[in-house]
Amino acid sequence: MLTFLSVLFATNVSTQDWASLERFKKENASLILSPDQSDRVVFMGNSITEGWLQDSTSMFHQYGFINRGISGQTTPQMLLRFRQDVVDLNPKVVVILAGINDIAGNTGPSTLDMIFDNIQSMVEIALANNIKVVLSSVLPAKDFPWRPGLEPAEKVVRLNEMMEDHAKKKDLIYLDYFSRMVNGNLGLKEELTYDQVHPTLVGYKVMEPLALEAVHKALQRN
Repeated sequence: MLTFLSVLFATNVSTQDWASLERFKKENASLILSPDQSDRVVFMGNSITEGWLQDSTSMFHQYGFINRGISGQTTPQMLLRFRQDVVDLNPKVVVILAGINDIAGNTGPSTLDMIFDNIQSMVEIALANNIKVVLSSVLPAKDFPWRPGLEPAEKVVRLNEMMEDHAKKKDLIYLDYFSRMVNGNLGLKEELTYDQVHPTLVGYKVMEPLALEAVHKALQRN
């Protein structure tokens, strides 16, 4: 018989999964047991990564890349789940695309230094576990439809500069989506997005060869 306290406890437990640690629990367990782990590639990200799966012809379906994108997530949430959703899967390469939701303030105010610190921590964890890192630029964003008026464009530019500089210093592969997708107002080109932030299928088709080239380079490294 359920008591009020047991129901309350169960509710509290379910709402405390702030980083969505349960999201990929079953899939991860299956992958860890899989004998085929050669050249495994994991994409860690938010809705922009997750949305890539909607295209049935995308590289995720063609090459078996592992998609660990969760809509709305910020870098502290990704950092919390990085070990179970990336490291424990024993990949050769991780592709990190993160930061835009932090700029939007999805989990509270964040400075660029705070965002960059979390990204650096994910990189350090990957390198410590012999995982090659592809560090992706944040996509252009002129405004957020769910939180208008924050003027994110210049912050995106600055965060990308910080990440590109870090990639050079640490000999990481920097994946530059930004320069191929930006318009004259530092936003996403209209034909590549439906809401100024998320790519359409046309947008993903621009991203895909860039991602494949970066992954290939990472896999070729000793």
